Amino acid sequence: MIFNEEFETLPREALDALQLKRLQQVVGRVYHTVGFYKRAFDEAGVTPDDIRTLDDMRRLPFTVKQDLRDNYPFGLFTVPMSNIVRLHASSGTTGKPTVVGYTQRDIETWSRLMARSLVAAGLTKNDIIHNAYGYGLFTGGLGVHYGAERLGASVIPMSGGSTKKQIMILQDFGPTAICCTPSYALYLSERGEDMGVDMRSLNLRVGIFGAEPWSEKMRQEIEDRLGITALDIYGLSEIIGPGVSMECAEGRNGLHVFEDHFIVETIDPETGENVPHGEEGELVFTSLTKEAFPLIRYRTRDMSRLMEEPCRCGRTHVRMERVSGRSDDMLIIRGVNVFPSQIESVLLGIEGLEPHYELIVDREGRLDTLEIRVEMSEDVFSDEIKALQEIERRITRDIKDYLGVTAKVKLVGSQTLKRFEGKAQRVIDRREI
Repeated sequence: MIFNEEFETLPREALDALQLKRLQQVVGRVYHTVGFYKRAFDEAGVTPDDIRTLDDMRRLPFTVKQDLRDNYPFGLFTVPMSNIVRLHASSGTTGKPTVVGYTQRDIETWSRLMARSLVAAGLTKNDIIHNAYGYGLFTGGLGVHYGAERLGASVIPMSGGSTKKQIMILQDFGPTAICCTPSYALYLSERGEDMGVDMRSLNLRVGIFGAEPWSEKMRQEIEDRLGITALDIYGLSEIIGPGVSMECAEGRNGLHVFEDHFIVETIDPETGENVPHGEEGELVFTSLTKEAFPLIRYRTRDMSRLMEEPCRCGRTHVRMERVSGRSDDMLIIRGVNVFPSQIESVLLGIEGLEPHYELIVDREGRLDTLEIRVEMSEDVFSDEIKALQEIERRITRDIKDYLGVTAKVKLVGSQTLKRFEGKAQRVIDRREI
């Protein structure tokens, strides 16, 4: 099944022509409305008139996450706030979030892209969709919600947490599809089994999972435990949210990038040079139809490879492999993006802590855990357990408040943690995806 056959099955030549037209329009718009882009283009010696072919876009400078931070909160918007109908945000390295805006047309575009994604998974207006992605500033929950409504399906806006209630709703409401992180799907299956529920007997037939890395082995386990077809979805707040690309039920071999709305490139993360399709590189996206917050050549830091081979579903857009890793030090913990520098920023704001810390990421059952070990100054380190516990509680509270992640904190004495001559290796990731 295809939601929009006209655009999803465009011949390559027609798709390239559409991309070029939309690229020229968006480059001209950001150049004339966003000071950051005018300066960046001028410094690179390129103007909108120089974009005559798709290959010419390689002359355009990259946009990186630091640019979003430097222009916080609304400095990259191309329209006045009176045209903004929605704001979303993702975590930032210093407690300040990365802010994205949407016009009414952006919301409609996003809804259609998510409806495409749901149809690619084999869903129709006759399905009931259990949406366990988080609602709020995170784009996942509302992105799926609006897409389900656009499709005409019934949506259950569960959001995250309240696992026992989720299992009750799964039993009583009889949803046919579930959307959440893959780790939470496994957690639901385990908790359901603990409650004596036969999770394979539910009405579920499809699961759409994203927001964190997962493997084929994990897919197989989800499918075995829930008796469903498990499919991958990809997106990021900076580009639009979920619905940038989607795995189809027919092919199950790479995610279709919706190229009529996004240009995708892969680059060598060290040199910034483009790498050919089929070779692994860092994903770079240009948003072609976003009104409020279009980004030009945005470096995602996600590593993947692009595939041009035809898919039996009939969609002609290029496919991307499931993201294999990151070209930076970002961690994804229970669907939340976390940088060590974010945690460091919180720690340095607390008196008596040394700038030496270690992050241990593990998995208990099906859920990620984060332990922070941090050194205390000798003149502050106390034998009073009560005083140490209060500091640990404060760190835990501040990490939760700023980053939205629950962490276990352990204070250690000065000179306890290992030192490195070169770059400090602060992260120990023990997870097996």
